[in-house]
Amino acid sequence: MDAAQFKQDMPPPGGFKSLDYSRVPARSLIRSKWLIFAQAVSMAGAMYLYSLTYKKVERERVEARSSMLALLPLLTAEKDREFLKQVRRNRDEEARLMANVEGWTVGTYRGEPIYKTVPEDALIRPTMTEYFVHSTEKNFKAFRDIMLWQ
Repeated sequence: MDAAQFKQDMPPPGGFKSLDYSRVPARSLIRSKWLIFAQAVSMAGAMYLYSLTYKKVERERVEARSSMLALLPLLTAEKDREFLKQVRRNRDEEARLMANVEGWTVGTYRGEPIYKTVPEDALIRPTMTEYFVHSTEKNFKAFRDIMLWQ
């Protein structure tokens, strides 16, 4: 069998034309002088608008702060009142649950006071789990999540 004649590709006569590899900078759409000018104009406009509304915004901030400070004692009293109501509910629930147990005294552990060195009229804040012992898990988790974010 005759093998096909092999023909090698060769450059064209006179050689290839030279490649242009010189740097061609990209044409900018907006010159830097105009960008700086536009930035300065926009900042001047923003400062003017800010100066127009500054007094009003500051007055509203003072009003909001004053109203919060005025309501703070009321909110604190409501929080304390709800705390005492929940502690009372827990005590009543313990009395109801342990009514059939002989010798059980509410607020003691097997008839012995938990805090021996604390006066009787002192308030000992319960832990979070003690506070929510007779509550739903949903309420406990909601309170815990709020406390974690503070």
